[in-house]
Amino acid sequence: MIVMKFGGTSVQDAEAIDRVAAIVRGRLSQHPVVVVSALAKMTDQLLAMASAAGSGNREKALELSRAARERHFNTASDLLGTGRFVQIHSELEEEFNALDDLLRGIVAVGELTPRTTDNIAGFGERVSSRIATAAFSARGINASHVDSRRCIVTDAAFTKALPQFEETNSRLAEIVKPLLDHGRVPIMGGFIGSTREGVSTTLGRGGSDFSAAIVGAGLDAERIEIWTDVDGMMTTDPTLCPEARRIKTISFEEAAELAYFGAKVLHPATLLPAIQKNIPVLILNSRNPENEGTRITATAPRSRNIFKAIAAKKRITVVDVVATRMLMAHGFLKSIFEVFANHRCPVDMVSTSEVSVSVTVDSNESIAAIAADLGKLADVKYEGRKAIVCMVGENIRSTPGIAARVFSAIPEVTIHMISQGASEINLSFVIDEADVPQAVSQLHKAFFSSVDPEVFA
Repeated sequence: MIVMKFGGTSVQDAEAIDRVAAIVRGRLSQHPVVVVSALAKMTDQLLAMASAAGSGNREKALELSRAARERHFNTASDLLGTGRFVQIHSELEEEFNALDDLLRGIVAVGELTPRTTDNIAGFGERVSSRIATAAFSARGINASHVDSRRCIVTDAAFTKALPQFEETNSRLAEIVKPLLDHGRVPIMGGFIGSTREGVSTTLGRGGSDFSAAIVGAGLDAERIEIWTDVDGMMTTDPTLCPEARRIKTISFEEAAELAYFGAKVLHPATLLPAIQKNIPVLILNSRNPENEGTRITATAPRSRNIFKAIAAKKRITVVDVVATRMLMAHGFLKSIFEVFANHRCPVDMVSTSEVSVSVTVDSNESIAAIAADLGKLADVKYEGRKAIVCMVGENIRSTPGIAARVFSAIPEVTIHMISQGASEINLSFVIDEADVPQAVSQLHKAFFSSVDPEVFA
């Protein structure tokens, strides 16, 4: 069996869902499980209505809900026609009435909790998966809707819950596998799960990819297909560099580095369950299904190119901690990183000298509070509007002088920090955010002007 995950742009309207149904029909012999995201931009709209309700703006919250209701009803009607739409109308009406009641309740209470946020944020997947199931059935596909909250068991860390794999795998075997055994196509919403007590949770933004990997690993899938609106992973962001090329094959390790450092095709956590089960992940384009996309495997063929890709992660803040007398003291570094841990703020890069420690973090609202806590230990300064450029490739391990070649390609760009990962497959550095287009373009020209046709297209 295989898992096919379709992102928001792949199910954004009736035309897109019709394309998806045709793609799935072509895979029926491979026994697919289908995971769908919410309609494009719907999660943002849901979070906006939750925020409006939390701030007491009842009218705005319900207005956004009415717009979402109309969009879903129109999409379902266009897909199903009048006769079949009547059959699903009552289900959708019940879902949206419950959403409106929840929004009114938030306004009345005057508080928006993480638990309630998750309930609203996951609404898009709950209804999109129902619409997709009805659309598939109308097109002759033997589809069955599966509420992901019955299968994906998580902890109670609302807004970024972690799956409990043992119980999740057990439920997938109990609920989903029998459907496959009877020739049915299970349709599930991505991004959502629930606690053991049945309270709705979400896996964090981009979590639909993670859902697909969890399902694929739990059911021992032959492969996991991530269907999006691009032809696969690219050598860099095509909006920054039109000469970007498609990567045919890439290793799990390389893809994970790229995903973490800004490549938007994949959610960084997506690969973890797949890596553990050695399940290939394919990145494919629902608008161009004939394209072979990108194949991500445990090990990829060696390439004549030094690098596989360049990623850029913007909105980075550099935090400098200077303590001339304390730096080498026992436990000082531990104290620094405890501050970041207490604020639940992950660190991307670290650089140390005799008198200072510099780290990079995603720019967020906690920076000032983090700096205040660090200020109790040492002198602190921080500067935002930075970006991390990450050069990824397994050939870095065996190429002398690579750093000199990289930095000579961007002589006009100011470098603030440099790091070569312990994995030896990435070379990362921090620059001003405004310099990203120039740096990426020049680096791509320097290292991808000619490429290995076995690995790039």
